[in-house]
Amino acid sequence: MQHISTRKNASVMVGYAAVLTAAALWGASGIWVKFIADKEAVSPTALAFWRDFATFLCLLLVGMATVPERLRIDRSDWRDMIGMGACLGFFHIFYNVGILINGAAITTIQQAIMPVIVAVVAWLLWQEPLTIRKILAIVLAFCGAVLVSGPKQIASDGHTISGVLLGFSVPCLYAGWNLFGKKIRMRYDSIVVLIFAFGTATVILLPLQFFVPQPWPVQSATWIWFTGLIGLSTLGAFFLYAVGIGRLQASIASILLMSEIAFAVLYAYVLLNERLGLLQIVGSVLVVAGVLQLFRK
Repeated sequence: MQHISTRKNASVMVGYAAVLTAAALWGASGIWVKFIADKEAVSPTALAFWRDFATFLCLLLVGMATVPERLRIDRSDWRDMIGMGACLGFFHIFYNVGILINGAAITTIQQAIMPVIVAVVAWLLWQEPLTIRKILAIVLAFCGAVLVSGPKQIASDGHTISGVLLGFSVPCLYAGWNLFGKKIRMRYDSIVVLIFAFGTATVILLPLQFFVPQPWPVQSATWIWFTGLIGLSTLGAFFLYAVGIGRLQASIASILLMSEIAFAVLYAYVLLNERLGLLQIVGSVLVVAGVLQLFRK
């Protein structure tokens, strides 16, 4: 019995480490985006396309090597899959815009209110109960998001109201990805869902590439940053999260993922010289507190 308990504890510890590392890698996404944009005259739309396309190719190779017989989606699920792909593709576009306009730290904090948006939409569409705890989460997260993107701080940093609105589109599209995938993720392997989601996003973003600047020829340093974005902050993060979620309760994994905010703020502080004002720090605390309300027992 003691041996079994030790193995179980070890598995849980691996789960904690995997999810925290995934959060650290996802938190670095904005850093890679900023480094790429500083090196290349690439539009947010083109960068989103090449990110989704490269990820799709890598996932497809893995899927063909591991689960080739499962690489299919039923016709009845294609509407939700297209919705997932569209939200994913445009999420990456607006995420890139948010990084360039608002900064990596602020965009990551704004992104974190996604679970609250999901709770509201689930209440509106599926009549899921809107409890006192969920209402408190909504109020805290909304107030925190307003403080993070407050008008005074925006003016002092040279940001614009349009930048704030674009920033708030990030969690909305992120929520759309989760809502469309709610049913699909229960019926297919996670890698199958990711392959089709990134593939659909690539197809949806492809026509837009004829109207935006493309990063060719690419400087050698840019390949390093792009490899980090794809290999570490996309493929690596998804893989580690899958490892972690298999060893932890979903609510615990979701709470651990909130550490992405701390990682993103730290990276932005050290590598991009971004600074959060007092109100923005208070706002980020409120956002975290609000989201954590959704996972309390």
